[in-house]
Amino acid sequence: MKTWFHSWRAAIRIARRDAWRSKGRSALVLAMIALPILGVSALDLTYRSSELSSAEQAERQLGAADARFRDADVGGVPIYQDPSGDMHTPVKDYKDEPWPTGPTDVAKAIPAGSTVLTDTTGSAKLTTTHGLLMTEVRELKASDPVARGIMTLLEGRFPEKTDEVMATSHFLEASGLSVGSTLSARNFDRPYRIVGSYELPDALNADQINTVPGAFLAPYTKAVEKAGLPAPGTAVSYLVRSSGGFTWNSVKEINAKGVAVVSRAVKLDPPAESEVPLYQKDGWGNYESSPAADAAALASLATVVGLAMLEICLLAGPAFAVGARRSRRQLGLVGANGGARSHIRAIVLSGGLVIGVAAAVTGSVLALVLTLLLQPVLENTMNQRFGAFDIRPLELLGIALLAVLTGLLAAIVPAVTASRQTVLASLTGRRGIRRSSRVLPLIGLAALLLGGAVALFGSMVSEQVTLVAAGSALAELGVVAMTPALVGLFGRAGRWLPLSPRLALRDAVRNRGRTAPAVAAVLAAVAGTVAVTTYMASREAQNRAEYEASLPYGVAAAFVQEEGGRDVPAVRDAVQRNFPVDVRADVERVSVGKPGCPPWGGDPGCGRYEVLVPPANECPMYASGPGGSDPSEKYTPEQRRKMLTEDWRCKTSPSSGMYLSDGGLVVGDAKLLQVLGVDDPATVKALADGKIVTFNRALVDAAGAVGIKQITDIAAADKASEAGRPTPGKVSSVPAYLVPGEKKSYGVQALMTPATAKAAGLSTVPMGVYVSTDRLPDGEQRQKLDGDLAKLGSNVEMHLEEGFVNEYGIILLSLAIFAGLVTIGAAGIATGLAQADAEADLKTLAAVGAPPRVRRTLSGFQCGVVAAMGVVLGSAAGLLPAVGLRLTEERDQIRFYEQNVASGWTGELTPPHVPIVVPWETLAGLLVAVPLGAALLAALVTRSRGALARRAAT
Repeated sequence: MKTWFHSWRAAIRIARRDAWRSKGRSALVLAMIALPILGVSALDLTYRSSELSSAEQAERQLGAADARFRDADVGGVPIYQDPSGDMHTPVKDYKDEPWPTGPTDVAKAIPAGSTVLTDTTGSAKLTTTHGLLMTEVRELKASDPVARGIMTLLEGRFPEKTDEVMATSHFLEASGLSVGSTLSARNFDRPYRIVGSYELPDALNADQINTVPGAFLAPYTKAVEKAGLPAPGTAVSYLVRSSGGFTWNSVKEINAKGVAVVSRAVKLDPPAESEVPLYQKDGWGNYESSPAADAAALASLATVVGLAMLEICLLAGPAFAVGARRSRRQLGLVGANGGARSHIRAIVLSGGLVIGVAAAVTGSVLALVLTLLLQPVLENTMNQRFGAFDIRPLELLGIALLAVLTGLLAAIVPAVTASRQTVLASLTGRRGIRRSSRVLPLIGLAALLLGGAVALFGSMVSEQVTLVAAGSALAELGVVAMTPALVGLFGRAGRWLPLSPRLALRDAVRNRGRTAPAVAAVLAAVAGTVAVTTYMASREAQNRAEYEASLPYGVAAAFVQEEGGRDVPAVRDAVQRNFPVDVRADVERVSVGKPGCPPWGGDPGCGRYEVLVPPANECPMYASGPGGSDPSEKYTPEQRRKMLTEDWRCKTSPSSGMYLSDGGLVVGDAKLLQVLGVDDPATVKALADGKIVTFNRALVDAAGAVGIKQITDIAAADKASEAGRPTPGKVSSVPAYLVPGEKKSYGVQALMTPATAKAAGLSTVPMGVYVSTDRLPDGEQRQKLDGDLAKLGSNVEMHLEEGFVNEYGIILLSLAIFAGLVTIGAAGIATGLAQADAEADLKTLAAVGAPPRVRRTLSGFQCGVVAAMGVVLGSAAGLLPAVGLRLTEERDQIRFYEQNVASGWTGELTPPHVPIVVPWETLAGLLVAVPLGAALLAALVTRSRGALARRAAT
């Protein structure tokens, strides 16, 4: 034991001294190992710190209250809820009955003697220095001790008067206001002074203001209704403090009154799943991950970690080999003085141990420091404050041990190789004869064949992505194991190369011990890049083929559906001002009720309309039946498929595109037809003659007209619809003109002029604008338009048709750059080792008169050869997982298509096309640009003349 301890202590001291002498190489290996440790440790610290405990969650949701009560909006019927209070459903199953709706009196469910705070939220468009900003308005007495913890005061004080508010810091930043400024709301001129700034710990980006209860929402609602606009919706909850709190049994008793509860006691001590009635109902349950899913996730994590460690070992191994080669005389002296092979191995392994420990310490310390320094940035990115800076020593120690293990694994092969050299070879610098293993390539070939078979089985038979990934990883490991043999095959190409590249290739083949790890490292990085880029390029090709334009190319559309189109004129002007407009078509929509009603109705005094489909034109599968029954069930799959393919009533309308309004009805003029590319003179004439132009044959009745029903009693209409009866309402019949052919109308199914709508007794309000452009707007023009629209504070639906846009271009470029950097790094390490090996040969060449540029040329070709071999092998290996995944997706989509065909839910007879596309541009960059760049870089950084050395003893 004592001998073992002293020998390892001496080995570690020698390794530490060698690492300090070779600072550049040590720093390179340390960085390769420490950077992943830094990232994983920082991720662990961030995740644990942002993971709130039950007590921290309760404080942010409830403040100092014991519970939060809120109306479940089911008319007061008993409910079941989950322990967190997020999900609830009525106790009774309402399969064949109307779903219960309506408010209940929450106050009756609050125990007597409790302290209660009302928390009401709504929204309003508030005035800012830039215009208007849609903002959440909250009425909660934040200064009350019960609310402490929900809001964090940053500056100023809490509001105390009815004309005071405080605002979140994000709102102040977005609005340009500050503490001391005044603000008001649109349609509400009452001023409010900002007396404080705060933040919500769980929503740092929230635009919110807070005031005392009753100070804003009630008078604002009255002012909005007075202006003829619908009242904004509000949500009310109650913070309750009661002696004893609220246990799970108390929560269930309160649920019986139709009230949902978030309880502090239940959060801190949740009940067992068997005690939660909600989880016992069909269709409800605790949707946490299953043990099988957890095992699959752990297996995936282990695979990723293992492959990352393999990549680091392949990169760092040659660096340790460089150190062992340059220290071979020292190692030879150890052997000459009685050191055994185990001592040689211990010295080289200690190099990995020293670098691994240094990397672990460096990565862990930097992770702690950087996470602390970047905590505000991380919190803003995650949109929430950390609970506490949570350090898990065991987790960080485990991550650090990975660094030590990686360093040791990277040094194993160089240690074994160094220990096999004779003392004489080490002292004289002779390399001897090296033979590569004949067993390892066979093992690699078996792994390659087995992995390929598993991947094909997963993609062609079982359709499991996990098998595809596991098989691909096994196959890649097999190729890595075969690398020494594959490097030997590359050597046969040397006879056709000029002198310098032939020398570089033969040197790489003769010294496979240092070439193979570097080639394998390049192979692994390139294989991952090729796999991802091939898969993404294939997805892009499929998305391009399936893309359906929402508008003609270069056409823009902007709509505002709220407040009766009040901001539509400003939106039209902004589009006209910022875009290169060719033709502009203003459009309106039909409105039932008050001018400010939303298009879907529902508010007091508001209705809706329906574009009628005559019963004779309804598809039999979709016609409403009595009692809400599904009419398609009475048809066989073959009958359904026949209707979808042969019955014009059931075919997809060519007017599919943007959703505009109910029935696709738009009020406009002939300019809209021009913008949409409809150039039929008869259509333009029919529109001018007061007819409604329709692109959907199903809307035209036997009399050649389109019926539009105005519904003013929404409740009666909903009941009639549930019972399968026609909805009550006034029907206006407008003469129609059916556009011939199947002209694509991009969501517009019917178009009439304002004069035609007025003659039919229909009221209209502004909805938006369509514009065709001379050219696509550039980035500056779009940014200016976005800024102008943001000042309005309205919900503007904006779309500019640019055709298919590739979303993966920047990702593909980033992956190619990453693979290029890894390739250059690995090839550079191999080149450094080659120079250490070939120093004597280079001196011999210089002695016999070779020009100085030979050293640069040879170094460049050595680096380029390693990079080229790794890129070629990696490109071939990376295709397997991408092809396997695409084949799996193809089988999934074909199976779904066949199920739809068998059920009669599709009339499409062409199976889905799932292409496999090889990204030739990326491959060309990897195969040509990366090796060439590596060669040039190595040639540039290599000195033309080597250092003078004394004559070696013979």
